[in-house]
Amino acid sequence: MRTAPDATTIKDARDLEDAYGLVVAEAASLDDDTLEQLATDAGSRLEEASAEDVLAWARLTFDSRLVVLASMADGAVANLAGRAAPGVDVGFLDTGLHFVETLGTRDAIAATLPINVISARPAVTLEHQERELGPALWERDPDLCCAIRKVEPLGRLLAPYRAWVTGLRRDESATRAQTPVVAWDPRRRKVKVNPIARWTSADVELYAAQHGIIVNPLKQIGYASIGCWPCTRPVGEGEDERAGRWAGASKTECGIHL
Repeated sequence: MRTAPDATTIKDARDLEDAYGLVVAEAASLDDDTLEQLATDAGSRLEEASAEDVLAWARLTFDSRLVVLASMADGAVANLAGRAAPGVDVGFLDTGLHFVETLGTRDAIAATLPINVISARPAVTLEHQERELGPALWERDPDLCCAIRKVEPLGRLLAPYRAWVTGLRRDESATRAQTPVVAWDPRRRKVKVNPIARWTSADVELYAAQHGIIVNPLKQIGYASIGCWPCTRPVGEGEDERAGRWAGASKTECGIHL
């Protein structure tokens, strides 16, 4: 029987140094140039590492200055983070336009995992946005809507941290095919960690099944990638995982990963 891709014992600093040739030391106070060099080196050395080892390295390196970003499509990354870094902060962008199932998944994950879930909300309420910019901005200018409801609150969420973790995977779409495991994020001047970049959707499903992961109920009815309700639909047979996001538009990313 095939096992989950990261059914491994989480390594300590000495194990990680021996396995990957890394020097593992607290780096949260390093300057940007040094952090960029550290990220480049770690990205090369951890390319074949398990997701748990990548997360263990990130927590040992950044300690409380590390945050995990979760979309709440499922609890795979949150579960991995809770195992590798108990008590870690997990951020969720509460846009005010999420499906009720997504909010329920967030609450269930927060209640059952050893993590600290933080919901970041836009500075502008939906009511104020409609008064100033008109109704259904997501239909007329989805880039601006995402900038207000996702990109701006993410900036505030990330401000106290030196590194952030995402659930990006290379198999999700062509735009994510080159996603590195660890890299420097020049836009935000932080280290960006993508521990499941090499996983496939089948790997996520297997991990969820073998570890009893909470999964957003919308996945059972064809929502492969889940964002705000006005801009998300189920995917059809043969479509890539993110085809249901901003369907019919040229837009493929909300802006937080560009």
